[in-house]
Amino acid sequence: MAVAEHGEPVEVEVGGRSVRVSSPGRIVFPAAGVAKLELVEYYAAVAEGVVRALRLRPTTLERWPKGVVEGATLAQRDGTPGDAFYQKRIPKGAPSYVETVRITFPSGRSADEICVTEPAVVAWAANLGTVTFHPWPVRRDDVDRPDELRIDLDPQPGTEFVDAVTVAGDVRALLGELGWVGWPKTSGGRGVHIYVRIQPRWTFVEVRHAAIAFARELERRRPDLVTTAWWKEQRGAKVFVDYNQNARDRTIASAYSARARPWAPVSTPLRWDELTADLDPRDCTVRTVPGRFAKVGDLWAAIDDQAFDLTPLLEWWERDSQDRGLADLPYPPDHPKMAAEPSRVQPSRARRPRQPPGTG
Repeated sequence: MAVAEHGEPVEVEVGGRSVRVSSPGRIVFPAAGVAKLELVEYYAAVAEGVVRALRLRPTTLERWPKGVVEGATLAQRDGTPGDAFYQKRIPKGAPSYVETVRITFPSGRSADEICVTEPAVVAWAANLGTVTFHPWPVRRDDVDRPDELRIDLDPQPGTEFVDAVTVAGDVRALLGELGWVGWPKTSGGRGVHIYVRIQPRWTFVEVRHAAIAFARELERRRPDLVTTAWWKEQRGAKVFVDYNQNARDRTIASAYSARARPWAPVSTPLRWDELTADLDPRDCTVRTVPGRFAKVGDLWAAIDDQAFDLTPLLEWWERDSQDRGLADLPYPPDHPKMAAEPSRVQPSRARRPRQPPGTG
């Protein structure tokens, strides 16, 4: 379809800058009828919140240049091509106000990723077809020490959003015992994300260990509903606590990010009292969240007021390792093999020891 059919470029004022939007009528979410200009205007409407979530963080762009159309696929980390892709390096031709930060991947390679400092950067990226922003849990001044613990509650087949809500209540209770404050949001799908600001004193490996320790404690308290099993075949109808979202170069959609699903959902911050069985996350969309934001403001406005000491969870990790004999858990498949990491071979495909003759 020719560019003219999507309309002539327009200029949108965002945070005191004029941002050019090309092909403003190009449909990004066909099922919802949301065009590119509306997506840019959405990010402008929630600029205070999304910039707070992204500020000074290395950020990967999830770009859907052709829109979130039926049958479109997202290129995977293993190199599988798709209609959409993750942009880890700053795109060519970026305006001068787009800043970057150098990060190092687990492979040892490095890249200059965009580093959001103002609303116009978000609007500029949305014009490029960016639907979702994936920030690292670090700031530009120290890219090797996370300042966020991310608790990702992922309902498995046989469970629903309401089950993630139930587990979120257990997360809140456990955080309360630690004297910590958690900040919940919808994932934009069936899950729930809870963030905790931590002091940037620990490495990615240590923060991931802390996440595993927290997840295991949840699993002990709710074995009926919580699992830390990395392999899907072992999880059952439970809510998986994805501890690997705390590994280096693993990212979660930011607060206020749109998600690449037909109904144009948004990963939306909530008050704890809103996180109930009656909540329908499908109600939080590019079209509804701006009105909510104008009414309630950024519910995560105070998230940076406190940063907590990770020591208690690291003590739990040592307890589990030394007293209970619990080993590390597998890393993502694209991550280099780590010391003391167990096998990454799916249990059902693991080669069984050969039996001696006559013992079968």
